[in-house]
Amino acid sequence: MNLESSFAAHLQSQGQLFNGVAPASAREQLAPHGTTIVALRHADGVLMAGDRRATMGNIIAQRDIQKVFPADTYSLIGIAGSAGIALELVRLFQVELEHYEKIEGTSLSLNGKANRLSSLLRSNLGLAMQGLAVVPLFAGFDSKLNIGRIFSYDVTGGRYEEHDFYSVGSGSQFARGALKKINALDQSEDEAIAAAIEALFDAADDDSATGGPDISRGIFPVIYTAGPAGVREIDTEHISQLSKAMLQRRATQPNGPRAHVVQSGESE
Repeated sequence: MNLESSFAAHLQSQGQLFNGVAPASAREQLAPHGTTIVALRHADGVLMAGDRRATMGNIIAQRDIQKVFPADTYSLIGIAGSAGIALELVRLFQVELEHYEKIEGTSLSLNGKANRLSSLLRSNLGLAMQGLAVVPLFAGFDSKLNIGRIFSYDVTGGRYEEHDFYSVGSGSQFARGALKKINALDQSEDEAIAAAIEALFDAADDDSATGGPDISRGIFPVIYTAGPAGVREIDTEHISQLSKAMLQRRATQPNGPRAHVVQSGESE
């Protein structure tokens, strides 16, 4: 056994003393992390929903954190990653959009807003490389095209337009898997809300960092929608009713809705 290399590996695992950078496992416990965010289009615009749990390593740091916010009158931003930095980025983004509108007398285009968020992320690259990354999700109603649009990002500020739906955060792969089965582009706003609640529940079912509906504490996902009339927060009581109905269905179908089987002679 090579004692020298073993001792060096031990020092690196405890704190990487040779370069002064804490290992990833330690960085995860420095600050709360938020997950999971979903966004999906519907017939009247776009909707964004987020669970309420923040974690520090294997500890639940907060049960009712808010991760979805209005960016301005017609756009939404959701956050995943280091919560403190993410919330500061949201505030800065909101102020910049408001400042531009006051100075120019008009708001930025949706593409312009998405590009500005990309620049803000790029300025955080140094912290992201140290493990304090922020990965937002941006969505809004494009009044020129008369549709809802969704944009995802990477930690370097790369911007990507998504189609129909997307999700970020540690439970995102499970949420996207659920949305592939239950989401429909021509769905109503209420159907989109129900689909988002189902997707977040599936994420919480497989990802310990994502929180499901908490009936006893009255904690439910935060959901906003953006359409021709602007941004609107979905009433908590409505979300509560839909969440409770979903949990009742899951009591008999814990894995979610079954695929529809087309019988012989039946049209789809």
